[in-house]
Amino acid sequence: MFDSVVAYLSGINPVLAALYATVFTWFLTALGASVVFFFKTMNRAFLDGMLGFTGGVMVAASYWSLLAPAIAMSEGEGFVKVLPAAIGFLLGAFFLFGLDKLLPHIHINFKETEGVKSPWQKTTLLVLAITLHNIPEGLAVGVLFGGVAAGIPEASIAGATILAIGIGIQNFPEGIAVSMPLRRMGMSRKKSFLYGQSSALVEPIAGVLGAVAVTFFTPILPYALAFAAGAMIFVVVEEVIPETQQDKHTDIATLGFIGGFVVMMSLDVALGS
Repeated sequence: MFDSVVAYLSGINPVLAALYATVFTWFLTALGASVVFFFKTMNRAFLDGMLGFTGGVMVAASYWSLLAPAIAMSEGEGFVKVLPAAIGFLLGAFFLFGLDKLLPHIHINFKETEGVKSPWQKTTLLVLAITLHNIPEGLAVGVLFGGVAAGIPEASIAGATILAIGIGIQNFPEGIAVSMPLRRMGMSRKKSFLYGQSSALVEPIAGVLGAVAVTFFTPILPYALAFAAGAMIFVVVEEVIPETQQDKHTDIATLGFIGGFVVMMSLDVALGS
């Protein structure tokens, strides 16, 4: 099955492949959000475990799928070789830091609104918080496919597909994490689902933009990969981990994080080799 998917994506334009891959990651977010049609509430321990799993996947993907290839494709030795990855990583983290300070949003387990003051409703602010997650995720998939289009040896369709699978897996609980709180606030099942899936619509946009940018500006690929990694790590440390540490299920969240890390590491090493 995996080989068939890779073979198909290898035979089409890499930018189109990036679109298909990120539509897949959006679909799994929508699938997670659809759980709201069957349940009104979700066990808090389960949700914390799934959010922890999300963090583990993102951290593992940041290294094996993004930073390691970025360093491998950089020229030079010693500090010179790691410099593009270091610069890109910092730029990605500061980019998300800037969005976090500017874009009005509210995290799942927090009452305070972050970003500039806004009259927007709490539901909108909650969706925007998860949308911040998805910008670097879509970008990460896109730049890997763009690297294939640019003919970079370290970038492969298999590696990009594995990253899309990993991000898609962790998008499922993200969809639940948006739709369920909205349902608890009294929103209808249909609206809760629509808001939940919409948080990932930015992924195909970011994926295509990332692929196109790298295709036309090949030298930026190491920086772009590290940029996505820095943005993802910022999201994990600033948002995902704190959200799982607000109640009594911290151990479950930690075990979920470890499980997510192992799953993504195994996918990348086993299928990418």
